[in-house]
Amino acid sequence: MSTTQPSAIDDILAEHEGLQAQMSDPTLHNDPAAARRVGKRFAQLSPIMATYTKLKAAQDDLEAARELAADDPAFAAEVPELEQLVDELEATLTDQLAPRDPHDGDDVVLEVKSGEGGEESALFASDLARMYLKYCERHGWKATILGVTESDLGGYKEASISIKSKPGDESPDGVWARLKFEGGVHRVQRVPVTESQGRIHTSAAGVLIYPEPDEVEEVQIDESELRIDVYRSSGKGGQGVNTTDSAVRITHLPTGIVVTCQNERSQLQNKARAMQVLAARLQAAREEAADAEAAEGRAAQVRTVDRSERIRTYNFPENRITDHRIGYKAHNLDAVLAGDMDALLDALVAADRQARLQAE
Repeated sequence: MSTTQPSAIDDILAEHEGLQAQMSDPTLHNDPAAARRVGKRFAQLSPIMATYTKLKAAQDDLEAARELAADDPAFAAEVPELEQLVDELEATLTDQLAPRDPHDGDDVVLEVKSGEGGEESALFASDLARMYLKYCERHGWKATILGVTESDLGGYKEASISIKSKPGDESPDGVWARLKFEGGVHRVQRVPVTESQGRIHTSAAGVLIYPEPDEVEEVQIDESELRIDVYRSSGKGGQGVNTTDSAVRITHLPTGIVVTCQNERSQLQNKARAMQVLAARLQAAREEAADAEAAEGRAAQVRTVDRSERIRTYNFPENRITDHRIGYKAHNLDAVLAGDMDALLDALVAADRQARLQAE
């Protein structure tokens, strides 16, 4: 075990014990928000505690086997196997103790925007939105379309989607942990429906994704810095929403951030939801700025939605998907667009974990 690990695990042991004491205190449940925070943190520490318990047992067995090996060949035969098990558990524990993204357990807001390519880009943006919706359905996540601006052919000029994990799921790896690598420019190569000559075109759409924690940290929003427009909802907002001017668009003038919400029934509800999303976006922007000052910062998601800053290419003629950041390539584009994204996302998560361990 590394020299830095004992102090780290000691901190975890003390915190876990403290959380157990809090959870056994009936007064905790008088505050649902506090109970949720404690329960979530307890769930996050549980896998670490399970590995630590297995490691201690394996270390004890190994020590006993070594002591008895001289007198009993059966114990001597167990030593190599136990040594391998201890090494594997130590590696797992080291990985679990490595610094994590504090937002990994959070829900997210995901935005898809069309870019270069006109109608074809908007149609591709709608394909991406459906891909994420189908992936959410596979995992039992709740995906709610907050707002959509459609193109003439039914594509998406822009769409915003709220994605929440299953109710009661306190896993340390939530929606953000799986989808956080989706931010960036996505490039498509195919014959557009608008192409009469059958030529393959290249266009792009952008994806922005940011965490929406249970409780957004205190974000000061000056109402005088907002432009609030109301308009008639249409499209994906649900039944009955297009009968009144209930949709809300909020523009944060200092940053240019625009948030729309048309999913709720009333203008007041849409405004409240849009303000929550705006606060989450401002918090995410603040954290990215702080990261950039402290170190290299997070990788930029979408600076300009053009074809040059791509993170991934979707090649329809070859049924191929390529993630350029990690060199991932697979010929199952049709399955990925149908929501079968786990192999791709697993590769991105594994590459991130490896980079994190190397940084340690």
